[in-house]
Amino acid sequence: MIAIQYLIPELILSTSIFSLLIIGVFIKNSFNIIYRLSTFVIFLLILIIISDNNDSVKIFNKSFILDEFASFSKILILVSSFFVLLMSKKYILDIKNNKFEYPIIILLSILGMFFMVSANDLILFYLGLELQSLSLYILASIDRDNLKSSEAGIKYFVLSALSSGLLLYGCSLLYGFTGSTNFEVIANNTGDLKIGTIFAMIFILVGLAFKVAAVPFHMWTPDVYEGSPTSVTSFFSTVPKIAGIAVFIRFMYSPFYEIIDQWQFILVFISIASMILGAVAAIGQNNIKRLIAYSSIGHIGYAIAGIASGTENGFKSTLTYILIYAAMNIGIFAFVFLMKRKGKYVEEISELSGVSKNHPLTSLSLMIILFSLAGIPPLAGFFAKFYIFMAVVESGMYTLAIVGLVTTVVSAFYYIRIIKIMYFDDPKKPFESFKEYGIYSSLALSCIFLVSFFLYPSIFNGIISNINIF
Repeated sequence: MIAIQYLIPELILSTSIFSLLIIGVFIKNSFNIIYRLSTFVIFLLILIIISDNNDSVKIFNKSFILDEFASFSKILILVSSFFVLLMSKKYILDIKNNKFEYPIIILLSILGMFFMVSANDLILFYLGLELQSLSLYILASIDRDNLKSSEAGIKYFVLSALSSGLLLYGCSLLYGFTGSTNFEVIANNTGDLKIGTIFAMIFILVGLAFKVAAVPFHMWTPDVYEGSPTSVTSFFSTVPKIAGIAVFIRFMYSPFYEIIDQWQFILVFISIASMILGAVAAIGQNNIKRLIAYSSIGHIGYAIAGIASGTENGFKSTLTYILIYAAMNIGIFAFVFLMKRKGKYVEEISELSGVSKNHPLTSLSLMIILFSLAGIPPLAGFFAKFYIFMAVVESGMYTLAIVGLVTTVVSAFYYIRIIKIMYFDDPKKPFESFKEYGIYSSLALSCIFLVSFFLYPSIFNGIISNINIF
């Protein structure tokens, strides 16, 4: 009973998934009911985790850890999922893809992420990872009548299965060389068995890099983002990235911290490659979802740079970065959901031509988000990169910091290009106007957060400063 009380969020989530599935099976046209109940469950879980002030505890033979880091990651996952569901409902109804399974599968993937970020054991981590991955396969191809969606699902499934196999092979090697699946035991044994654990670590890093779409394991990202329904893409680009970065931090700073000299170089390479590709490859994109895909690859590069520093400031700067990144992503997808003309959702950047003339407020909101993504002060995106660069410089990684600064300048080009198209090109017909408070509230809250962050950065920095993983 003592151990179970720490699993209340996971138990509520599991029970809710099974209950909603039964409702969907036995009640016809239950999409609206299940959608509302799903958002309520997520909101309830946010309140439960926020109100839980337990110290760091390890249960089930130290395989499940509940600490400030896990709680912060779970809250960020839930908040991001709440906004994705809030703003995507109209889109789902409009494309006639209102299957009751959609919100349930999102809850299933959240459950997998919960186990991932709380895992202190290789077996529990892999179970959580696969529960998340299986849910994402289904989400990518959920629009079965759309050829692009089916293609996206198959591409993601094939490549993700390969990466999962490599990751599992790394986990089995790690167990073979250390004699345990527990992170703490592995950490204590890595010093004596460096060669074996280095091989295992490389395979695990390949799997993790794929999950967060870091170069050179990014190849699935543009096609899956473009082919999936926009509601799924908005989830893909935000929530699994939070869980992936959290697991990255957990692995690098727990079982592998004793061999930091070995993985630091690898992460620096992944970070630099991701920042460069994200800055350059997005320049020629005409589809806004493909542009966001390459943009997300670049932003993951910045987040990994903080982890690569190997310091406490580094991992905390990464947490700040991923928090701000989630807010920016929610905002930009809220605008994408408004891009509807003649009853059809459009995705081409050229469709934004002169949109500021007809939609001044939403265009201003998108401009704020794009400037933040580019890292223009005093918006939150600037502080996200500033904290990362400070941590990297403190660690003496000057080359990584210089590459980050240069790629920030290069990537600003394609963000400012969209602003130029919105404000200076000839206007097209206005987008359809519709009352959808979920979209407008998500867009407004995102902008308010990005603009006001510099006034009260100590609020979030204070929360993150209390998180300890060492």
